Amino acid sequence: MEIKPIAYFRSPLKEKFGTPRQAGLVPDLPGVVEFCEGYEPAMLDGLDGFDYIWLIWSFNLNNPDAAASSKVRPPRLGGNEKMGVFATRSPYRPNPLGLSSVRISSIDATAGHISVLGADLVDGTPIYDVKPYVEYADSHPGVRSGFASAAPSLLQVKLASGLLPEAEMQQLEEILAQDPRPAYHDDPDRIYGLSFAGHNVRFKVEGKVLTVLSIEAI
Repeated sequence: MEIKPIAYFRSPLKEKFGTPRQAGLVPDLPGVVEFCEGYEPAMLDGLDGFDYIWLIWSFNLNNPDAAASSKVRPPRLGGNEKMGVFATRSPYRPNPLGLSSVRISSIDATAGHISVLGADLVDGTPIYDVKPYVEYADSHPGVRSGFASAAPSLLQVKLASGLLPEAEMQQLEEILAQDPRPAYHDDPDRIYGLSFAGHNVRFKVEGKVLTVLSIEAI
């Protein structure tokens, strides 16, 4: 079977670093699904009756020389314990495909755009399919979730106000609170850089406190 992108994703996040590790962790983070040549407005008929969609997409920023492994080190386990790849959501898989449930913000069928919230996709991500989220079939409350049964703990973010528009400041704070660092990093003197909404955000982390040092336009 040969598949090709039907759309590309547009996001304020240009790099893997800082992108939420799961959909919905930053619920107000905006993004747009932009359909490719061959799209027809009729393809979106009826989608306005749904609140969420599934996106099937590609881990296109993977190192092409990095082969999938049978075991990986999930960040949720501190990067120290290995689990089988099919028990994780590692981007390095036999087929590098991602699956995300995102909330529909608006639909412009004429332009071929679906505006969404809460995605965990980097700008430029190829999308292979869009499917409606159906609550009675897709929601399974009260089930076991293995080593990821609890939501990740959040950092306290120290962020000066007024450096970005209010909505973007809120989105940035929620992204940083998720702790974008690799799980094995714990150096309070190390300065990190994150690209967000056309700005370079520099920060450091000590304990459970993340301090933003600067936000500069790129």
